[in-house]
Amino acid sequence: MGGNDRREFLRQAGLAGMFSAVTPAVFAQSGAFTVEQADSKPTAPTKHQIKFAAIGLDHAHIFSMCAAVKRGGGELVSFFATDPRQIENFRKQFGDVKLAASEDEIIQDKSIQLVAGAPIPDLRAPLGVRCMRAGKDYLADKPGITTLKQLADVRKAVKDTGRKFAIMYSERLEVRSAVYAGELVKQGAIGKVIQTINLGPHRMNAPSRPEWFFDKSRYGGILCDIGSHQADQFLYYTNSTRARVVAAQVGNVHYPQYPKFEDFGDMMMVGNGGTGYVRVDWFTPDGLSTWGDGRLFILGTDGYIELRKYINVASNLTGGNHLYIVDKKQARYIDCKEVDLPFGPQFVADIVERTQMAQDQEQALLAAELVLKAQKVATPPVGV
Repeated sequence: MGGNDRREFLRQAGLAGMFSAVTPAVFAQSGAFTVEQADSKPTAPTKHQIKFAAIGLDHAHIFSMCAAVKRGGGELVSFFATDPRQIENFRKQFGDVKLAASEDEIIQDKSIQLVAGAPIPDLRAPLGVRCMRAGKDYLADKPGITTLKQLADVRKAVKDTGRKFAIMYSERLEVRSAVYAGELVKQGAIGKVIQTINLGPHRMNAPSRPEWFFDKSRYGGILCDIGSHQADQFLYYTNSTRARVVAAQVGNVHYPQYPKFEDFGDMMMVGNGGTGYVRVDWFTPDGLSTWGDGRLFILGTDGYIELRKYINVASNLTGGNHLYIVDKKQARYIDCKEVDLPFGPQFVADIVERTQMAQDQEQALLAAELVLKAQKVATPPVGV
């Protein structure tokens, strides 16, 4: 970034006055703070094509799931849903895609290699098992699994069939700053990772929520639902292949009118690669311009990384994908808005080549196991 660009960035970030007496050259040489664009390698060109379908449109994540597969070379050939509004919105996004008469029509269609599923959460794992036993790979919206019994069924089906039960942990796989943080960790930019801290606040928007949203038996609980994203990140960034829950809390702090709902949860985990802390909630205030101020801290032996994924309220920077890294030499701000999202092309290649570039199967299911066990042992928050 040139001197004029850096000065403009600082002005927009509200820092220009602070550094007005420091020339750009002196500022850069001080090692105190530098501004960069992410130096990320572009995703390899798509080299495979597959046919896929969608079943269940109960969560809007289905749009980004299908878009990712299409980016990777997937042809969306059909979908199944029964709600007229969901059907209309889906076709607005993806065109006049064939509406199947039933789930079975898709599951029995031998030309379809992959099913993307986002029905009500407690229906996702059983759907995936049926798809795998029909010879298809499956991509579930999170939470892909809502009970330990479902987890056992999924693991057995994976072993019996050799098919994939992938879970779209979008807060890592589809967030550009999270992708780049993974590249930095693999490069050893902050040494060995010791701990991750994930904060996952969400906006309630109660009037817009369906009835199942407030029923723990349908969505699995707040740690199972939102926390599955964070458990995935803990395992990925610490490179843990084994992990357990140390402690957890869940509760309904503010919404007594929804007795089956959980609005707050946190958990501590330890793995063979590091430790992790997660806090999730439904308390994003109306004054925030986006749905949640999601943040991730990655502590290493030689430095640390902070992600402000969706907004940075501490500056005038717009949008998200803000990455801050401090190492032995300097502190840097890295703009990750142009980082490629590799999941789609990698996942389609995995389906064709039977590899695991996009997502490790065992790690995906271990993330689900951690949050399910956390829900099981969780105690009420202090004072509730």
